[in-house]
Order: sequence, then structure tokens, then C-alpha cells
Amino acid sequence: MEALIGRIAEKKILSEMLVSPSSELLAVFGRRRVGKTFLIRSVFQKQLIFELSGVHDASAAEQLLNFSKAIAEALGSQLPLAAPKNWTEAFWQLREFASPIIKKRKAVIFFDEFPWLSSHKSGFLSAFEYFWNQWASQQPNLIVAICGSAASWMIKKVVNSKGGLHNRLTRKIRLLPFTLYETEQYLKSNNIHIDRYQVLTIFMAMGGVPHYLKELKKGESAIQAIDRLCFTKDGLLSTEFANLYRSLFENADRHISVVKALADKPSGLTRNEIIDTCNLQSGGTTSLLLEELVESGFITPYLPFQKNANKSIYKLSDEYSLFYLKFIEHSRATGAGTWIKKSSGSSWRSWSGYAFEGICLKHTDHIKQALGISGVFTETSAWRHAPRTGNGAQIDLLLDRQDNIISICEMKFSNTEFVIDKTYASELQQKLDIFRRESKTKKTLFLSMVTTYGVKNNIYSIGLVQNQVTIDDLFRPNV
Repeated sequence: MEALIGRIAEKKILSEMLVSPSSELLAVFGRRRVGKTFLIRSVFQKQLIFELSGVHDASAAEQLLNFSKAIAEALGSQLPLAAPKNWTEAFWQLREFASPIIKKRKAVIFFDEFPWLSSHKSGFLSAFEYFWNQWASQQPNLIVAICGSAASWMIKKVVNSKGGLHNRLTRKIRLLPFTLYETEQYLKSNNIHIDRYQVLTIFMAMGGVPHYLKELKKGESAIQAIDRLCFTKDGLLSTEFANLYRSLFENADRHISVVKALADKPSGLTRNEIIDTCNLQSGGTTSLLLEELVESGFITPYLPFQKNANKSIYKLSDEYSLFYLKFIEHSRATGAGTWIKKSSGSSWRSWSGYAFEGICLKHTDHIKQALGISGVFTETSAWRHAPRTGNGAQIDLLLDRQDNIISICEMKFSNTEFVIDKTYASELQQKLDIFRRESKTKKTLFLSMVTTYGVKNNIYSIGLVQNQVTIDDLFRPNV
């Protein structure tokens, strides 16, 4: 089995479970192709005694037949076993199989694509709840791990269950795509050695999704890789968008509508603005929809400065979705060479700025570390001022520090040193002035530039920029 890259926090949780004196029920959820199954198999490789994976749209009879085959494999039987009549009988068989093993050692039972096992009127979920509550939860040597990509189902039926699994989870992991550091390490492990600008460019188009990154080829530039994966007839990412959302969410059209609305609004939208733009109803259904998108890592809420959570600004944070909607969805041009042409146009410049900004927001802890304030209590927020008349301003990353400083972070993507000219210097100063006036803060304001290769020293940057963060800071090991 290939090496497990990164996932430090997740490995720590799983390792703690292995030495726990109590039974453990773990739920791992997140978008598809992010590495949930690989994580479980890698860490629990020696303890895994039974594994069953659900099949999408399969009948209960088909799932039960697969269960019988999985039990036979776990027993090392060469002969097929009769399929159980129902899930209640299946879980009794599983109990009989596991009991002698867990008397001697720690063992893991793993259900992959858990929501797909619970087909309509199958009785799977109630049988599983009984299995856990009446027996498994009392076995100190037993770990039961359940995985699922169908975010709607996992959040409603497992994480926030109001039924038999209510408050039964002992651990949960929301698995997100790789960070920049993990992406670089993963590519190196696949013998792909490219510089950090190239890695960043790939990340901007497809994010840190291991299954996408696995498709990159040795000796290929970022532009060539994006060209092949996104614009050729059989490219993995040319048709991934619709499949991605429909595999994760029930009534996925509403989720796609929200994602498209946010793609059209780089500055983000409030909950009420999303409701108006997407013609949604205010209430619990919309709250659940937004929660599902947040929990799956597609959108992220940012708390406005000096405001409470109900004023949060939502932004599209999935790199692939943004790239797809910007360049692939309505692209007339396809075939080899498409991206080479597109990546020199004005639409590329606006997209790259927005995409880089989103990546920086995901690496806020790295920015804090680079600024030397990891040990300082800091509130991270966003801020915008949009008056009906006069000049407005927006700050996408604001670090309100307990040492009486507010770091105003400006994020700019460039393939060379970034140059602050007279016009932009004036805009920055005006932004600081508007923020101070409207927020009425008495704290000192530090302007921090987050760029790829740093800011060129000139008469406009000296005295205006207090701190700089570069691409190398964003690639530091996870903090």
C-alpha cells in the first residue's frame, strides 16, 4: 500500500482510538475522492477484520449478497456463504464472527459508503443502530468506522442523528482536501518534481483532492496537466462537476445553484443574499443546505469584523468548482492546447486573483505563523463597507490581535515580484482610512501583503507595507 501523506491531525485521532479503553464509533465524511477510505485502511491496516462497501443504487438483496461475500473473505472461506435474509440476521453473523477476535485484541469493523448500504426500506440503519447500541458499544476492544461521501445523508442520519445514533458517535473526522504542503509532498511521493509556482497553479485549478492529483504525469507542466485533465475529450475533470454534486447531495440542483451564485460573486454573499439570489425559502431547509455545503468543504462562512455569526459572508472555497464554472462549463474551445490559449487572457487574470485569495484564506494559520503571531490570541474575520454613495471598501482577511494590532491582509497573485504603483498605493491607503473611520478602532493597523514572490521595494511600498508573506510561507508543514 502506498504511503499515507500528511493527515497529521487525523492520524492522531485514529491512533488515540487504538489505545482507547472503550468501544469507539467513528464517522468519517467529506466530499468524494478526498481519501477517506485510504485513511482508514492505512492507519487501521493491522486491526481491520471486516470491511463492507455500499454500492450506489443497489437493492437490499444485492447489498446483503456482498455482505455474505465480505464475511466469507474475512473468515478465509473458499466457499461462498448463503446471503442473510435481512440486515438483522447479517449483523448477528457479524457479531458471531467478531466476538472471539475482540476477546484477544483490538479490532476494526469498517463500513464504507455507509449511506448506500441504507437503501429504501432495507432496514439497514435500524439494524445497525441495534447492533451498536445493544452489543458493539459494550466491547472495549472494538472500533466501528463508518465512511460516506453522501454529505446530506451522513450529516442528517449520523452526525446530527435524532434516532438511534443520537449522541452515539465517539469521534468524527471531516476530511478535507490536502493543504499546499500536503499536495507538494503527495506529488513528490509520485515522483513528480515541479516548483512551487507550478504546484500552486495546479492547486488553483483542482484543489488538493488526492484523486485528481493522482492523474498528474511526470514531466508535465502545470499548464499541460490542466489542459489534458480539463479540456480533452477523456479528461477526468471535464465532466466531474455534475457527478460530484449529485453523488453527494439529494436535490443537488439547489446546491449547484448556491455554488454558481457564489462563483459569480467573488466578494461573497450573506445568507439572505443567497436566499434572494437563488430563490430559496428562509428556514431550516436552507440552513441545512448551507451546512451540507460547508461540511463538504465547498463553501466557507467568514465572520464579519465586529459582527455576529448570523451576518457571516459565504464564499466559494472549492477550487475545482470555481475553475469549472469559469472556464470549462461553457467553453466552446476544447482539445489539446485550449488552456495554453485561455491562460493568457484577461479572464485568467481575474480568476487567478480570486483563486489565490481563496487558497490564502484556507492557509490562515500559515499566514499567522509567517507574521510571528501564532502564539497571540487572534480573531480572524472579513470586513466590507458598501455605502449607497461614496467609496466602499472590502478586506477579505483581517487578523484582530490581542497585542493591540490589526493585520490587514492583501492577497495578490503574480508570476514575479508584485509591484505597488502610485494608484494601488492610494487605493490601499484609502482602504485603511475607511476601515479606521467606519470601525472606529483605536488599534494600530499593519498592512500585510500576501503574494507569490514578495513585494518589490519602491517608494510606494516602503512605509505602507509592514509585513510580507510569500508562497514559501504557505507551503510550510501544517501548523
